[in-house]
Amino acid sequence: MRAERRERTSVRRAVTMITVPLTAVALTAGPVLVAAPATAAPAADPAGPLGGPQLAGRGVVVNRAPGVPALPKINAGSYVVADADTGDVLAAKDAHGQYLPASTIKTLTALTLIPRLDAQRLVRPSQHACDVEGTKVGLTPTMQYKISDLFHAMLMMSANDAATTLAEANGGMRKTIADMNAEAKRINAHDTLAGSPNGLDKDLGLTVRTQHTSAYDLALVLREGMRNPAYLSYMRAIDFKFPAPPSKKELKKGKKVGGYPIHTHNHMLPGEREAYAGMIGGKNGYTVAAQQTFVAEARRGGHTVVIALMKADRPPSPYAAKLLDWGFEARGKVQPVGVLVAPGTPKSSEKDRADGMLPDEPLASNSTHRAWLLVGGGTVGALLAILVLFVVLRRRRRLEGLRYRSAAAPDDPGH
Repeated sequence: MRAERRERTSVRRAVTMITVPLTAVALTAGPVLVAAPATAAPAADPAGPLGGPQLAGRGVVVNRAPGVPALPKINAGSYVVADADTGDVLAAKDAHGQYLPASTIKTLTALTLIPRLDAQRLVRPSQHACDVEGTKVGLTPTMQYKISDLFHAMLMMSANDAATTLAEANGGMRKTIADMNAEAKRINAHDTLAGSPNGLDKDLGLTVRTQHTSAYDLALVLREGMRNPAYLSYMRAIDFKFPAPPSKKELKKGKKVGGYPIHTHNHMLPGEREAYAGMIGGKNGYTVAAQQTFVAEARRGGHTVVIALMKADRPPSPYAAKLLDWGFEARGKVQPVGVLVAPGTPKSSEKDRADGMLPDEPLASNSTHRAWLLVGGGTVGALLAILVLFVVLRRRRRLEGLRYRSAAAPDDPGH
């Protein structure tokens, strides 16, 4: 009986030793697989929001100064006005609020892919890329296009088929989205989660939980991109002849490639109907869900101002002009409310870098380390459960053997 009690105690200890770690794995892996509501407040950060504590609020923040006019009234969910030379954020509204980007996400697509793709390389689009929804330049899979042509189409006229073809040229949609999110983390655009290279949302089954950015991040992206001469040239282009299969008339003249003119959608560039003095370049966006979005830079008197606005209620050029005007008036006079941080890793971690990879289908909880917990944690749990079962069954057999020997011993002298 003493031996039996010892065996039972050993079984209980073995089960406890294995079950406790198994429970810990479940407690660790479980919560991260549950997507937080879109309106859930982020966890408190003792270091404060990126760029400074005044950028934590959702309302308008500005430090008034004598001789500086009041901020214009802008009916938008979020905006940022910053000195692009110094990085000083001069005023903001809900700077870190996460909103659907629409086609302004193409500024990140360009920032990511321009250094990765040879501008002279020829690529052939897939039928899928040619059939994408929304604004298109009119690609055909029967023709090859230069990478530079596709960047012109994507950034000038917001062509979704060009953006998708560029993603294909970079190794596919999955890789490109992962590269975009990694690039966002590199420049500290931590409010950004790319789910597409073109900004389409409901067409791709994306919501603000699976694709978002902020006015702060859009300013970071454009400021960084404009430092690249190729990026700047695409942004400044107003007219461009886009290649196409030759017409019958062109064929008769011996031409192998035809083409047609494309025109910028940035109506604030020089010579456009809403031209803004000093406009360098920018990118607009619109979907029904995102409403109007816009990011732009302008330069006057040797100084550059960058503005970004999201979820505006009307075409953004008038709002952008007012914010830019105010920015040029205020720079050097008002106390900044924050700063556009430089690329680097002040807020990054291994977790942040892992968050760059998206699965084949967008997830609200977008992170490979979470996916590892789902797969790896499940595998570990299964192995531990098998081990528990093995130990329990083995101990049970030994206990049954002890009971049998105890009962049989008085009647079986030969035992």
